[in-house]
Order: sequence, then structure tokens, then C-alpha cells
Amino acid sequence: MRGEELTPWLLRYGYERGAFPMTMDDGEVDWFQPRKRCLFPIEGIHVSRSLAKTIKSGRFEIRFDTAFEQVMRGCFRPDDNWLSDHFVRAYTLAHLEGWAHCSECWLDGELVGGAYGLAIGSCFSAESMFHRVTDASKVALWALVNQCRDLGFTIFDAQIMNPHLDSLGAYDVPHLAFEIMLSDALNRTTPWSHNYEA
Repeated sequence: MRGEELTPWLLRYGYERGAFPMTMDDGEVDWFQPRKRCLFPIEGIHVSRSLAKTIKSGRFEIRFDTAFEQVMRGCFRPDDNWLSDHFVRAYTLAHLEGWAHCSECWLDGELVGGAYGLAIGSCFSAESMFHRVTDASKVALWALVNQCRDLGFTIFDAQIMNPHLDSLGAYDVPHLAFEIMLSDALNRTTPWSHNYEA
């Protein structure tokens, strides 16, 4: 699939096979199936005392799906960036089709954090998150996992483990185990995933 233009159809095809895309240094898009898959417990992320205090304070207004493209563009990094305008176009089209979603943290009328991903059956594959204010990305992730649980998702996929995800309660499973879980999830649906039409 290397070199093919990202489209909602291609995203669906890849994710149903446990693969996900990243833009490489040469600008081409490659697809990956890591040996270990990073997941979050669908019961919720690990909430530290300080994060619990932030959540309880109600400092952030939490919204879903009101600023999808803004959330995606907020996830762009100055360097070592795996996102591109091709990603924004393809995922935004999937959002318009009804199976790409985001959580948002707003403060004083400004978007200050968020997370986004794809709903494939009962598997939500989170792609990236960002913050412009301390804890905004964590609150967005907390809200997104909780929303997915409440909507009937069985898997919350975070793709590749890193120290930050580990600190929030993520865990790894072997790729074969993930494939079995994904196969079951593809036979299910949720209010966030059922709108896709091939």
C-alpha cells in the first residue's frame, strides 16, 4: 500500500487488518503492524491525584466532534512529524462519513487540547493527541476512553507504547492476540462506527 493516496477506503482496509499509516521522511506513507500492540483498558486510563483534581475542577469544557480538523492540526509537531495534509484530508473525510471522531478540551472559548481516531466496529484506534495547556491532552484522552466505553467499544487501541502512555495505564499485547481481539470487534458496531458505508 506504500505510495497509494490515503482515502477513507484505504484507511478502512488497513485498519481492518491491524495496520496503521505514518508519513516517512521521504514524504511517502508506509503502513505498520507492530509486534506488540498498545491498548488502554476500556474501563479507563490511570488517573493520578493531580489529574483527578483537574478533572473534578471542571476547568475544561469537554466536547466531541465539534472541531475535528482543528484537533488533527493541533497534533502536528514542529519536527519528526508523521502527520501530513494527506492525513488531514483522508481522516476528515472519514469523520464526515461518521467513523472518525475526536474529543476536545476547551478553555475560555479556545481549543487547548484534544485526541482523535477511527471507529472500526467496536475497536477505537486513537491516532494522536495534543495540548496547549497543562493536562488538556490527558483530560481529552480520559474523556475519549470513557466515551468509547459508554458507547460499547471493546478495544481502545493506542498503537505503539511510549513512556507517556505507560504512565496513563496502557499495556501491550502480542500482535496475534490483537488480531483475535480485532476480528471479534469487526463483528460488532457502535453509534460511532455504524455509519460507514463502503
